[in-house]
Amino acid sequence: MDAALVPLLVSLVLTVAAAPAASAAPRVFFVFGDSLVDNGNNNYLLTTARADAPPYGIDFPSHRATGCFSNGLNIPDIISEHLGAEPALPYLSPRLRGAKLLVGANFASAGVGILDDTGVQFVNIIRIGDQLRYFGEYQRKLRALVGEERAARLVKGALVLITLGGDDFVNNYYLVPMSFRSRQYSLPEYVRFIASEYRKIFARLYKLGARRVIVTGTGPLGCVPAELAQHSRNGEWRGGAEPRRGPLQPAAGFTNVKAACCGQGPYNGIGLCTAASNVCADREAFAFWDAFPPTERANRIIVGQFMHGSADYMHPMNLSTILAMDGDDHQDRL
Repeated sequence: MDAALVPLLVSLVLTVAAAPAASAAPRVFFVFGDSLVDNGNNNYLLTTARADAPPYGIDFPSHRATGCFSNGLNIPDIISEHLGAEPALPYLSPRLRGAKLLVGANFASAGVGILDDTGVQFVNIIRIGDQLRYFGEYQRKLRALVGEERAARLVKGALVLITLGGDDFVNNYYLVPMSFRSRQYSLPEYVRFIASEYRKIFARLYKLGARRVIVTGTGPLGCVPAELAQHSRNGEWRGGAEPRRGPLQPAAGFTNVKAACCGQGPYNGIGLCTAASNVCADREAFAFWDAFPPTERANRIIVGQFMHGSADYMHPMNLSTILAMDGDDHQDRL
């Protein structure tokens, strides 16, 4: 569905500002972004950007579609495993109340971008401004549960993941020939515009109390099955040579890093993953699950770089280092 972060992720940014650590273990976790990190919010919306039916979730522990755009666990699920926590519930879930608020919340919605006009074809999705507004609502609920002082500590000590940007290209700038944004901006101008708008989102997150923020890169979007299906003649990646570096390059044991496991058309890159789609028998062999998002195995490799990767993948330091730096202060506040 979306193309925000692809398995061939090249870069990440970890933004750290001084803040008190959270007062409860495990650490509270908040998620913002698109289909790469949506774990079910779109299930509650009238939208075509949904992953609530098979074969989505075929390898999930329950073997049921949960709303994650994957065959199994997605990136936030796997980060939660590393944190020793249960996954944060979708913000729209009626189960997100009481003690569940102490886990955190996932505000992501498949199809969204940095810009409000990204993903208009999906109609009813939670645009990033609304995700941030919901974050404010969440904090009011948290204050009612634990009091203002503790709520502020929990939010400032929380881990925050934000994944945006790919849809602003695939489902906006390049969506159709001569799109409005491509007529408005040259590509370099559009990149600068997107970056300036993203900075405004970071400023709002900071104002809302976020201090430990992982910001993902988009990765080489010309490599996803959807782009290959539409623009590749001989399997070459759009934009030129294949990237030389990334957590899944070289192929890390995958036998197929171009075609999707589930889909239809060339490279299984056309349309949604549905019950009528071709589905690969060996999901472990594929880097891509559907036209854009990764398989669970690819997600695990990506999160491995979040946790332990070098500065080639995480800047200024990996998540394990940040958590270790916070560790003593975090335990002192339990």
